Amino acid sequence: MFTRLLIGLDGSPSADAALEQAIVLGTRFKATLVVGHVAERARDVAGWTAMLERAAERVRRAGLHADVVVREGDPDTELAALAKETDAVLVGRRGIHTQGAELGPTAASLIKIAERCVVVCGAQPSPMNACAIAYNGGETARRALDFAARFASILQSTIHIIYATSDRAAGVQIVGQAEAVLSLQGVAFVTHIEPGTPGEVVARVVERTKCDALFAGAHVAGGRTSKVTVSHAEEILRHTDIPVLVQP
Repeated sequence: MFTRLLIGLDGSPSADAALEQAIVLGTRFKATLVVGHVAERARDVAGWTAMLERAAERVRRAGLHADVVVREGDPDTELAALAKETDAVLVGRRGIHTQGAELGPTAASLIKIAERCVVVCGAQPSPMNACAIAYNGGETARRALDFAARFASILQSTIHIIYATSDRAAGVQIVGQAEAVLSLQGVAFVTHIEPGTPGEVVARVVERTKCDALFAGAHVAGGRTSKVTVSHAEEILRHTDIPVLVQP
């Protein structure tokens, strides 16, 4: 499922946490980890090589293959381009050691433009054994559901379907789509339809079920707009500290 994982490193604690999460995920799938940095100025490129080599050595000590990449240019654009050659790009939350962690500008931009899954990591590496999906019926949510189903099938785990709405009847119709897909694929699931904002509902369900990996689509449901709802993603991320796998 994952053969190459890209980790964008900038020397921050959040990027270091993303590297640790990538090692956990890479170990499970025997994936190659690509440790990379994008320098905005050409003269800064050489200065990052030593840091990346240290990161690569950490990966190799974990028994995984590591590639090192340094690029010059706009960080989010270059990382999105590098991500095309991998299965997913892992990034950290900004302010992961403080309450109310949120997406940094590079992570928010990657969710908008990357053509691969963006994994926004927590402060500590997660084993990613118990899966949940923030489902809203949209096109990218359906792709996230397929992605989560593949992941859960490998782990032989249950998927918790989460939908935030005060209209339970409408919610039953929407999550019914997800239930049908998982039933056909033979994946066990539990459905949670609860009132509140997506972030509040996700947080409650994650706490109650002890899920340690969350899947979500990048765009709003129903094709109402082609713009990514970054505020929706940021709300969920402010309420959780588990890896969130955002599917484009």
